[in-house]
Amino acid sequence: MNDHVTEADVLIVGSGPVGCAFARKLVDAGRSVLMIDAGAQLSRRYGEHLKNSYLFQKNIDLFVSVIKGHLLPLSTATNREPVLTLDPSAFSYDPEKYAGFSLRNQNPEQRKHLNLPAAAATYAVGGMATHWTCAVPRFHPEVERQYGGQAYPIDDKEMDRLYDEAESLLARSTSVFADSARHLLVKRVLQDAGEEFADVTELPLAVRDRADSAHTQAVTWSAADTVLGDLADPAHTPPRGSFTLLPEHQCVRLEITGSGKHQKVQYAVVRDLRDVREEIRLRADTYVVACGAVPTPQLLFSSGVTLPALGRYLTEQPMSFCQVVLQQRHMDHVEELLCTSADDAACQAAADRVARYRAAQLKRLHSGDKCADPVPFPPDERDPNLALLVSEHRPWHCQIHRDAFTYGAVPPNVDPRLIVDLRWFGISRPRPENKVTFSRSLRDTFDMPQPTFHFRLDEAERRASDRMNEHMLHTAAALGGFMPGSEPVFLTPGLPLHIAGTTRMGRSALDSVVDEYSKVWHIDNLYLGGNGLHPFGNASNPTLTSVAMALHAADTIVKGHPGH
Repeated sequence: MNDHVTEADVLIVGSGPVGCAFARKLVDAGRSVLMIDAGAQLSRRYGEHLKNSYLFQKNIDLFVSVIKGHLLPLSTATNREPVLTLDPSAFSYDPEKYAGFSLRNQNPEQRKHLNLPAAAATYAVGGMATHWTCAVPRFHPEVERQYGGQAYPIDDKEMDRLYDEAESLLARSTSVFADSARHLLVKRVLQDAGEEFADVTELPLAVRDRADSAHTQAVTWSAADTVLGDLADPAHTPPRGSFTLLPEHQCVRLEITGSGKHQKVQYAVVRDLRDVREEIRLRADTYVVACGAVPTPQLLFSSGVTLPALGRYLTEQPMSFCQVVLQQRHMDHVEELLCTSADDAACQAAADRVARYRAAQLKRLHSGDKCADPVPFPPDERDPNLALLVSEHRPWHCQIHRDAFTYGAVPPNVDPRLIVDLRWFGISRPRPENKVTFSRSLRDTFDMPQPTFHFRLDEAERRASDRMNEHMLHTAAALGGFMPGSEPVFLTPGLPLHIAGTTRMGRSALDSVVDEYSKVWHIDNLYLGGNGLHPFGNASNPTLTSVAMALHAADTIVKGHPGH
C-alpha cells in the first residue's frame, strides 16, 4: 500500500455531470477538490459529449456504434444450454458440477427472469454524459416527487430553486430546435390530431447553438464539461480553491472507522489502472461517491456499509419504442400545414424555406436532373425534438425526436428526414424486493463484487405499461407508418439506463441510504450523488434532478450539515 497522498478538502469518485456539479460548487466556494474516475479521458476537455464531432452531427446513426462501445453490461445471465453442434473435441464443462462461465460480467448467480440484461455502466471521464440524449425535464411534483403519501425529502420551493441552478449549469434550452421545419411539422400534425396532443411541447434539452449556427445545423451538446465550466480545461487554474482530475483511477474501497451512528471515512483505497502493482491511499475531509446507480452501492458494499436499504427499492423504466415514416399527405402539404398558424413567424419562415427548396428541386427535376431531392425539407433543417411530459392523467414520459442509441439506427438507404423516433418511458415504484445485490465470491470486470439483479414489474405496472404502449401507437398513427424493422416493441429491461433507488434518499436509515442532504446515514463525512438517490421511481429522464440534488448536497458540505 502506497501512502503517498495528495490531500484535498473533498475527494469525488465519479466524473459525470453529478460529480462535476459537486466539484463546480465546491471549488467556487474555495475548496480543494480531487476527482477520480476509473475510465479514460476521451476528449481534450474533461468529459465532452462525443456527439459534438462534426461527423456524428452530420450522420447521427454512425454514433450508435460509439454508444455500444462505451456500455459495459452489468450482469449477463450465464447460458447453460448445451451447444449441440459444438465440435466434440472442443472444450466443454459438466453443467452438473459448474454453474457456468463467469468472465466479462457473466453471472452464474443471475436468474434470467429477474435480470435487467441491458443495464450497463460507462467507464469514461464524463460517464454516460459522453453519449447521453441530453433530455432534462423536471420531475412532476405529484407523480414523481410524491408516492404512497410521502413527499420528496427536499421541499418543492427548494427543489424549484435547485432546478433553476441545475438548468443553468447544464445549459438547458427549448429553443435550439424550435424553428426547424421538421420540428414544426411534427408538432403541427400532432396538435391537429386531437385534444390529447394539445400539450405537445419542446423537449427540454441540454444543448446550445454553436457560434456558427447561421451556417450549420450542428449544435453543442452539453455534458460533464459544460457543468465544470472553466474547470474542464486541464490547464485552467481557478481563482479560488483547486481542482485535479485523475482518469483511470479506481476507488476499490473506503476505509471507514467508528461504530453505530458515529462513523467516518478515513481514506479511500485507489488503484491506478495504468499501474496496478500498488494501491494508493487518498485522504480528504469529505468524500463524495457519484459513480452510477449500481457502481455506487457496489463501492459501499465493498467498503462494509450494511444499511438495510442499500441496493434495495430499485426502480427502472419500462420502455416502448418505434420509428415512424412520415405520411405522404403530410409531406405533400408541408407548407399548408405550417401556415395554419399564419401569425407564427417561425412557422411562416419555415414554410417559406420549404417552398423555396421544393421549387428549386422541381426546377431541377423538370430540367431532366434525376438527382433532384424528392424530400421537401432542406438538408440543414434540424431534427424534431418534442415531448409529451408526465402528467397526472398520463404518468409516462414521451419523446418524439431523432437520436442515436443502441437500437433504432436508420439504414443508409432511408432518408433520415422522413423518420421520427417515438420513445415512451413508464414508471416503476419502489419495493424492497426489487434490488441489486453484490456477490461475495464473484468479481466483475473491474475486480469488484459482481452485481446481480432481482427485478420485476408488478401487475399494476404491467397494466400501466400496456396503456402507455397504446398511447404510443395512437401517436404513431397520427404521424405515419412504421419503418420496417422498427415496429413497436418493449425494449429489453434495463435499456433506458435510468436505474434509480439503489441509494435512495429518505428520512430514516431503515428504508433509505442517505438523508435529505445526500449524506449517508451514520457516516459523518460521506455523501452520495446520482440517479440512485431518487426515492419514488420516475418516468422522466433523471439527470437534471440528480444534478439539482447534488447542488443541494454541495451547499450542505460548504455550510455544514445541520446534524453536526
